[in-house]
Parts: sequence; C-alpha cells; structure tokens
Amino acid sequence: MNPRQTDHYVGRFAPSPTGPLHFGSLLAAIASYLQARTNGGRWIVRIEDIDPPRAKAGADQAIIATLRRYGFSWDGPILYQSESGHAHTAYISKLLNRGLAYPCSCSRRELADTPTGPLGHIYPGTCRGGYKGARRAIRVRCDDEPIRFDDSLQGPGMQRLESESGDFLIRRGDGLTAYQLAVAVDDHLQGVTEVVRGIDLLDSTPRQIYLQRLCGFATPRYCHIPVAVRHDGRKLSKLSGASGIAINDPRPVLVAALIALGQKIQSELGYSSLETIWDWAFAHWNIAVLKGVRSVAIEDSSLARH
Repeated sequence: MNPRQTDHYVGRFAPSPTGPLHFGSLLAAIASYLQARTNGGRWIVRIEDIDPPRAKAGADQAIIATLRRYGFSWDGPILYQSESGHAHTAYISKLLNRGLAYPCSCSRRELADTPTGPLGHIYPGTCRGGYKGARRAIRVRCDDEPIRFDDSLQGPGMQRLESESGDFLIRRGDGLTAYQLAVAVDDHLQGVTEVVRGIDLLDSTPRQIYLQRLCGFATPRYCHIPVAVRHDGRKLSKLSGASGIAINDPRPVLVAALIALGQKIQSELGYSSLETIWDWAFAHWNIAVLKGVRSVAIEDSSLARH
C-alpha cells in the first residue's frame, strides 16, 4: 500500500515519447516515485512531447502501459507538455516585453565555429543589439552572475551562464518551445517541489533556475540520481540503443532497478508479487545511499526483455 499522502510534496516523472521505457528511465521513475510516496506527496507523470520531430508514434502510450505494468500509480491524469503551449508562449512574450529576451536570426551553420564550453557552443551575442535577416528563434539574455544550487545527492553546483553557454534558446528556430523554458514553466504550473532525475540533466539545472528567477517562480529542490552505464562505460539511453524493459514479468527487473539504486534488497524478492516488492520499497527506501554517486554499472541481464 502507498504511504499516507499529503499535499506538501509534489514530484514528477517526465519522459519524452521518443521510444520505449528503458532501464535508465526506469531508475528515474522509481526514484522520483519513492521520493514522492515516502514524503507523503503527490506524484505526477508528464509526457514531454514538445519536440514532434523526435517523437515516435505510440511511444507515449507504450510508456504509460509499461508504468502501469510495473505497478506505478500516479495522481491525476497523465499530463502532456504540449498542452501548456499557451503558457510557454505567454512567458516568452513577457520576457520579450521586459527586454530579458530577444529575437535571433543566427543559424546553426553560422554558429558552428564559435567557441565551445561544457554546455556546447557558447553563443557570442550576435543578435543582442538587433537581428538581421529572417526572425528564427528567441534567446534569453544571460549575465555572468554565478547561478548556485545545492543538489541533494551531487552537492553544490554553479554555472556562469554568459561565459559557459551564452544567451540560450527559449524558442527554437522552427517555432517550437525550447526544453529549458518548457520545463521551468511546467514545473511551476504543476507545483513541483522536488525534481528527481538523472545526472545527465544536472547541467540543465542552472539554466532552469535562471528562468525561474526571471519569471518569478519558486525553485524546487533538485536531486540528480546516478546515470546507468554499461560495463564498457557507455551511458544507457535511447541514443546508445537501449532497448525497452521487460513487460511480461516486471518483478525481476524492478528488483534489479532497486539494487542499482543502492537499496539492500534481496534478489529473491523478485519472485514475490509486485505489491510485496513495492511494500518493501516503501518501507526501506533510502536515497541517501546514492550521495555522491555519479554512475551505476548495469548487468546485461538487467536489460533483457522477457
């Protein structure tokens, strides 16, 4: 049974519909779910579907079906990021009207030779004083004041956005809302109080905090769990060819995921019922064992479909 629920904590799992739920995403789903439930909070599922060119037909329904098969339960309806499009547009307009954002006509080809930093190409501010040619995108103005945060697992973090990324996109050249703006707005609209996600998104945190401050949003707590890697060191992701997790018998995979998350669970529990496994997880969840851990190696047997 789920622990007693209150309204003081809101967590979320926000997969993109670009393929089936793989083992690395399952770790994020479990960690965010258990954090919410053991804090007596709400847990929402948000499909981040604002990038149609990358989406795969039916992937959203496959992800939802897999979560149900694994025994997850969420509060309220499944949310779709695209449904917040009007809010994304409104906040972009507010930033433009306040002079905190500006149109940009630079193409990727034009920026290909700019210096790179830890976040990729550093935008040189070409269109800050006015754009030339066709209006393609919207960028937010950055400064070099340090954006500091304290991640629950990974400790203190800091970025100087102007130096490390330059003014970044909040609306892409194809007219689609950029990821950083959409996430900042949606977490605000949905009242998210703690973001539990993979460490591969750690570098996005300062940009999202910057947008939260510009828009007057509260900043949630952040908790970045270690990324799952194969024994050759490759990150487990859709881009590296990670396959979907087993759906015929989720129990051993669920137990393997809890073990990967550092929980002292016996693998034999994989022969128990799903309800028994979740009851154990609710009673014993301890995210603190992942403090300072940046990656976890996954056995190939954990990835196999049954």
